[in-house]
Amino acid sequence: MTKSLTHIDSNGTARMVDVGAKDETQRLAVASGRISMTPNALEAIRLGNAPKGDVLGTARIAGIMAAKKTADLIPMCHPLMLDAVNVDFHFEDSAIRATATATLTGKTGVEMEAITATSIALLTIYDMAKALDKGMVIGEIRLIEKRGGKSGHWTLEGTA
Repeated sequence: MTKSLTHIDSNGTARMVDVGAKDETQRLAVASGRISMTPNALEAIRLGNAPKGDVLGTARIAGIMAAKKTADLIPMCHPLMLDAVNVDFHFEDSAIRATATATLTGKTGVEMEAITATSIALLTIYDMAKALDKGMVIGEIRLIEKRGGKSGHWTLEGTA
């Protein structure tokens, strides 16, 4: 069974999906990613001693702002009235993990907003700390949970 592509019309032309007839539901998406770095850079960020100031505070704001601008960055995304976007950080052995959660009540999901928030938060960490470590590596950016809509609840672990 071949599933049709929702962003392609019958002529093969890219299009925005029509969500007008869809029901509004509570939607949630959680995305995560990490940036690995030297112990020196990690400690400076942890202590708030990075040359550009509050790295994680700035990255949190950047991630939230990015989620709100996702439709301006990704061509087929609908502009959304988000209810909330949260960006959290956790220190790991040689990295910082960013996790973004986006929510709304609407006709389309917020996966791209959560992924965009995560990506831009990590890029901002790089920008704010590149004087300490130009070799930082950003990776593992992925959706880890989504709720709402026709497809229901999904988690990376598949336990939903």
